[in-house]
Amino acid sequence: MGRVVVEVMPKPEILDPQGKAVVGALPRLGFTQFSGVRQGKRFELEVDGEVTPEILAAAQEAAATLLSNPVIEDVVSVTEATEDADVAGEASGAPVSA
Repeated sequence: MGRVVVEVMPKPEILDPQGKAVVGALPRLGFTQFSGVRQGKRFELEVDGEVTPEILAAAQEAAATLLSNPVIEDVVSVTEATEDADVAGEASGAPVSA
């Protein structure tokens, strides 16, 4: 079974109240190293079998038409999830351009 990870972020010009709230809370919790936060969304799409270029293209289309709101959000990556990334909590692979 394969998995595709889609990451969506608010466009830079869009106000991000959740990110603003997080960046305000970080110093109160002792995390003074961070000066900004933008909060986005992560989707994990499971597929039967291997992730192929066709699957990645379909995931890119789904990301652009359903998983994101193109007026206020950008699809920043569509990648195949790897087992190493699962352990690290991150996705890797070659991104498909938006």
